[in-house]
Amino acid sequence: MSSAASNQSSSNAPGAGSGVAVNASPTFSPLYQQIKALITQSLQSGEWKPGELIPSEVELAARFKVSQGTVRKAIDELSAENLVVRRQGKGTFVATHHEERAHYRFLRLMPDVGEAHQADNRIIEVKRMRAPAEVARLLDVKSGDSVIFIRRVQSFEGVPTILEELWLPGALFRGLTAERLVEYKGPMYGLFETEFGTRMIRATERVKAVLAEPQVSELLDVLPGTPLLSLERVSFTYGDKPVEVRRGLYRTDRHHYHNELS
Repeated sequence: MSSAASNQSSSNAPGAGSGVAVNASPTFSPLYQQIKALITQSLQSGEWKPGELIPSEVELAARFKVSQGTVRKAIDELSAENLVVRRQGKGTFVATHHEERAHYRFLRLMPDVGEAHQADNRIIEVKRMRAPAEVARLLDVKSGDSVIFIRRVQSFEGVPTILEELWLPGALFRGLTAERLVEYKGPMYGLFETEFGTRMIRATERVKAVLAEPQVSELLDVLPGTPLLSLERVSFTYGDKPVEVRRGLYRTDRHHYHNELS
């Protein structure tokens, strides 16, 4: 990656010799943002795997020929975006979905009373199909392209609480089967990260209230017409590439949707 930095350098550009070019165009970004982009490229390329220790700030500063403070500011932003995790006295690690704290980053349904617990999953259906037009648009693939469709029910303490439907690009998730999902005991995003090299780093959501239809009410063990929370999520990996469409129906008689705004 040092070559990537040097390729951006120019002896005629302001700041030449810093290891990273300073571009005076209208799209100019601060130096720490350029370092952040270079570190992100290494994360995306797999130079440092999820859960691995990345080089120290001193090592990265030497690599990119910038100050340690510039590197620290880049790492600060990557940490705020949950791409890396700082551990006191140990260093900075690539974030992973296998960490306990990451389990609830994308699942925002919390119990009204007590602590959050991992859900028990019941896979109802997994199949390869052609992408419906709306799903194809959200995944940025062609209508009719191959996608993996998953339907499952998640239960907390024996109570079915979430009915989810997921669509994943077929090209990225070749080999994903119902059997693999059933036998895997960790978080689903952990499976995607470990076995398919796809890490979810951000998501957009749309939330609204709906009433339970008969088939849904049977799966969630509620009466038809029961109010439910409907949530549609599009998850993205590096490069803002959409890699999952997820639609969930949530019971909220014992849970609530929790989010922190900053």
